[in-house]
Amino acid sequence: MTQLIGEMLVAAGAVTEAQVREALAYERNGSVRIGEAFVKLGHTDEGTVFRTLARQQGMPFVDLDKGRIPDAVIARLPAELAREQACLPILEKGGKLIVAVDDPSKRILLDQLSFSLGAEVQCALATPTAMRRALDRYHGVPAETVLAATMKVEGEDETSDAPIVRLVSRMLQQALEQRASDIHIEPGHGRVRVRYRVDGMLRDVAEHPEHLHAALISRLKILAQMDIAEKRKPQDGRIGFKLDGREIDVRASILPGNHGESMVLRLLDRSRSLLSLKDLGFEDDDYRWFRRMIKKPNGIVLVTGPTGSGKTTTLYAALSELNRPDVKIITAEDPVEYHIRGINQVQVTPRIGLSFARILKAMLRCAPNVILVGEIRDLETAEIAIQAALTGHLVFSTLHTNDATSALTRLSDLGVKPFLVSASVQSVIAQRLVRRLCKECRQGYTPSAGEIAALRIDPALAAGRQFMKPRGCRVCEGTGYRGRIALFELLEMDSQVREQCFHGASLDVIRSTAESSGALRSLLTDGARKVLRGDTSTAEILRVTRLAAEVTL
Repeated sequence: MTQLIGEMLVAAGAVTEAQVREALAYERNGSVRIGEAFVKLGHTDEGTVFRTLARQQGMPFVDLDKGRIPDAVIARLPAELAREQACLPILEKGGKLIVAVDDPSKRILLDQLSFSLGAEVQCALATPTAMRRALDRYHGVPAETVLAATMKVEGEDETSDAPIVRLVSRMLQQALEQRASDIHIEPGHGRVRVRYRVDGMLRDVAEHPEHLHAALISRLKILAQMDIAEKRKPQDGRIGFKLDGREIDVRASILPGNHGESMVLRLLDRSRSLLSLKDLGFEDDDYRWFRRMIKKPNGIVLVTGPTGSGKTTTLYAALSELNRPDVKIITAEDPVEYHIRGINQVQVTPRIGLSFARILKAMLRCAPNVILVGEIRDLETAEIAIQAALTGHLVFSTLHTNDATSALTRLSDLGVKPFLVSASVQSVIAQRLVRRLCKECRQGYTPSAGEIAALRIDPALAAGRQFMKPRGCRVCEGTGYRGRIALFELLEMDSQVREQCFHGASLDVIRSTAESSGALRSLLTDGARKVLRGDTSTAEILRVTRLAAEVTL
């Protein structure tokens, strides 16, 4: 049969005898069909090959690039089936439906299509390239295909490792659809487990055979510009792509383990609009307090909390509030997560020696009013930030501590003199993110006395009020929660707290002083207000404030 196609092409003057012999050799060595071999070798074009193939098979040939198929005809075949089988209805006449296919062997689908569509079906042949274009034109380009195209590596063949390329694209697409903040890829026990973190909680989404692990990790390493040969050391990298007009930044981290390399991908939607101070979750009096803190002409404002607690979001909201033509703002960030018009943002690049401390030194020569240091990690950065605060600059930064008062002792632990901490720090905000109750299915109940006591709510305030708890529905995928809201612990440096800090008092003494003087409003206090308002549940507040083990609800 293959020889016959060659003879037909020779007879039509499309190829020569020598080219037929070359194509037959390529077919045997390259595991491709004879027609594809002619096209790959450049002896003739795809249209000529498939017109000849249609004549050989006694099928009509159709050029899908010409004309427009009526919407009513396209609708006769479900889009999923059309894509899965690479076929497209093109004409309906006299009770008969003509369906274009890209391979003569697909005529075996005739009985299945006739049964499902309730009509007589006849096949016509189209080229695979025209079929792909037509499917994209009539049914839209699949999101994973768009994703794969935007993540294409330079010089990479379009068909190289296509299943793995599609797997990676589908995984990222699905994670974005499910609002995941990160993806965890973990090998072990004969499988590769994939988990997404949604609203701060991990959930299993897929398990793949163990043999896919090496190819999956290698593909992600290539995209993140990591060393694919290095399997013994941790590595970090970045992946950037666009999807539906959204700019997505992915921070990739590799960690070698007993069962192989595990990988975490942190997803950041750069095109997402920044939250304002009003949207962060501040109560009215806390909102006024925070605005008063960031309007001060100098000093340090610290935001603390664990990784992923929304510290950067809070700082960006503060900068957006201060961003005016008469104020110069410079930031040093690792990485620059959002680009804000009117603000000078600098990316930390350790490999060329561009550290937080070095950028901070250079900043001060540029006469800024407001400075953002992404994180205070060492003594040098801390000292320069404090000197900037003491010389008339307003400085924002973050620290990794459990609560607001710990930030003061953390600076001392880095080696900063207590009197400098006392003189420079204006306020500290500690924050956590808790899951927001789903508005579609949350339900009210009467809280127990133990629950009210655990939240330290005045029983008189809670009398006759209902709390809300999760139930689960289709909108929240059965979890009872959808989205997150921030809890804030607010510490203002009043004279008593400064005095204790100046003398190098212990953490417990500083916290006790701040609470008694009213300079500190705790996470639990803010959480209790959000429970009373119906935004979240008692269980969420106790989980985040680490009291869950001490309280039985």
